[in-house]
Amino acid sequence: MGASQFREEDTRFRVDREGLVERLARILPEEGLVVHDAGLRAYECDGLAAYRQLPLVVAIPESVAQVQKILRLASELQVPVVARGSGTSLSGGSLPHPQGILLSLGKFNRILSLDPERRIARVQPGVRNLAISEAAAPHGLYYAPDPSSQIACSIGGNVAENAGGVHCLKYGLTVHNVLEVTAVTIDGELVTIGSEAPDSPGYDLLALMHGSEGMLAVVVEIAVKLLPEPPTKSVLMASFDDVEAGGHAVAALIAAGVMPGGLEMMDGPAIQAAEDFVHAGYDTEAAAILICELDGTEAEVADQLESVQALLRSHGATHIQVAADEAEKARFWAGRKAAFPAVGRISPDYYCMDGTIPRHQLAFVLRRIRELSEHHGLGVVNVFHAGDGNLHPLILFDGNKPGELETAERFGSEILQLCVEVGGTVTGEHGVGVEKINEMCVQFATAELEQFHAVKHAFDPEGLLNPGKAIPTLARCAEFGAMHVHNGELPHPDLERF
Repeated sequence: MGASQFREEDTRFRVDREGLVERLARILPEEGLVVHDAGLRAYECDGLAAYRQLPLVVAIPESVAQVQKILRLASELQVPVVARGSGTSLSGGSLPHPQGILLSLGKFNRILSLDPERRIARVQPGVRNLAISEAAAPHGLYYAPDPSSQIACSIGGNVAENAGGVHCLKYGLTVHNVLEVTAVTIDGELVTIGSEAPDSPGYDLLALMHGSEGMLAVVVEIAVKLLPEPPTKSVLMASFDDVEAGGHAVAALIAAGVMPGGLEMMDGPAIQAAEDFVHAGYDTEAAAILICELDGTEAEVADQLESVQALLRSHGATHIQVAADEAEKARFWAGRKAAFPAVGRISPDYYCMDGTIPRHQLAFVLRRIRELSEHHGLGVVNVFHAGDGNLHPLILFDGNKPGELETAERFGSEILQLCVEVGGTVTGEHGVGVEKINEMCVQFATAELEQFHAVKHAFDPEGLLNPGKAIPTLARCAEFGAMHVHNGELPHPDLERF
């Protein structure tokens, strides 16, 4: 059951558009206000293009003061606000509200300071993820979280979704690499959360802001940690003639105490698509490949490289190739980073899922996904951050064929529910947005959802910031549970209480 199959109509907001535009025009220059359909169309969706909605108006502020004024106005007039960075979200997190302001932070795109001695960069939310590492590179530093969309995605969006990337197994998600955020509340108050110091007193509100999907405040400045480039890196690619064998190898690798800088897995269809697109030198005869990056001192890497190869061979690796030079290392990673656009070349549409499972369940879950693929009659390409169990099945469909999107959504929902069933979660780094809001009903019980709503109310009492996203209402969960019962499926045990 995908988000497009059951949406609650938000009837709370009835906005005087003409009056709102007039008031916004006093705050913003003419080019900072988009009101015509042609201009609004550019903001109708994010990376989840199957769901589209025109905003009432788009506001493009250039200063923190303008953001504060816009939010004060929204609070006064009871107008929803959806903040947007680069619009690369894959969960509909920045889908506009039809009666709301789409607050574009694209002009907040400056690196404000970079301190190589303290290894801290202060940036605006519209700065591209990769731009931070590019600015830090001359100092031998980099910013660790590296989503596949890092060339385009913004750091503000990374905070909103708590983004990860291929190196998050060893170096953590966005939440582990941000020291401080400056944000504007719905009533226009400027607040600083966190600290450049190693610790700060009180509740950990900084962690709370990560993954909050723009529902608590609008982030306008971020202080991130920079890391020194490792002295040595080695990248190897292992081939397997069975996907499940590759899954078992991943679990064994981590169980042996190895902590790779990156550990990624791709199945046969993903290998072929990426190779055709990037020519990375992948083994296209393999059922699965594992890309493993080891980093550290030269002695550490040499020792680990030997033990990792022995372990992979003992778990069924049929061929292992160690990148010979920097160019080959880059090619190995380029194929993985380009997996999503590569799949876009072989299917009219695809639905990118994002769930997380315990590593030891990887082989079982991959087998079940294959069975679900056969059941629904839709192909699936598997690409995932194998080290931390973050799956990205790409469900192939044709949106021009009646019913295929809905089938893809059902398939995707069943994958997410499978993740919960084996002890995982419905998201690893893409967030919930509108895409996974129904599946939140499967993962969380009534008391937990009530606490989520209580936190939201503490920051945003009127529910104006990104309404209808991430946290389902209890009524929605009751409906979702009833639909599952009607379809002969077993609901989550706690759904009967909604």
